[in-house]
Amino acid sequence: MPPYSKFTKDEIVNAALEIVRKDGFSALTARALGTKLGTSSRPIFTVFKNMSELHQAVIEAAKKIYNEYIKIGLAAEPPFKGVGTQYILFAIKEPKLFQLLFMKEQEEIPTLSGILPIIDDNYEKILCSVQADSRVDKEFSEWLYRHLWIYTHGIATLCASKMCQFTGEEIGRMVSEVYLGLLKQKKEEVK
Repeated sequence: MPPYSKFTKDEIVNAALEIVRKDGFSALTARALGTKLGTSSRPIFTVFKNMSELHQAVIEAAKKIYNEYIKIGLAAEPPFKGVGTQYILFAIKEPKLFQLLFMKEQEEIPTLSGILPIIDDNYEKILCSVQADSRVDKEFSEWLYRHLWIYTHGIATLCASKMCQFTGEEIGRMVSEVYLGLLKQKKEEVK
């Protein structure tokens, strides 16, 4: 019979997520988590095989929180502007989770065209929103998405690292200006 844990997997992950939200991913240790739960680290290892398994569960929990932001963005009008705005809001409201998901060093350096599908499980949904909103083909949508992501990621990184802050109005205006500018540039190239 496996050992009994006085904490459920969800309770452990939620406590770990609180540590990461407050102090960052590097602060998540077995000892810190045991302290947070008011116990030793032993109960953690009756639910998780090792810290690596717990770390992966925390990353998945952070992705779920991020996905809720993207869901709100996709429901906005226009959806792609909503997604960019929500991406930045996620960085503002959840800076440590943003850093965990979008500011960590990659094992291998991907190409610009390859990074988005690697780091964002919402890639296809977002790409479809660009295509539908802009009424352009897939190749153009991918180009537009990459350029806008570079811009919104820059703003989000500035916010998550507390380099500067922006109002919601400023964020909306900046995302719109770049989006419309890129569309105009590309359409002029086609003429």
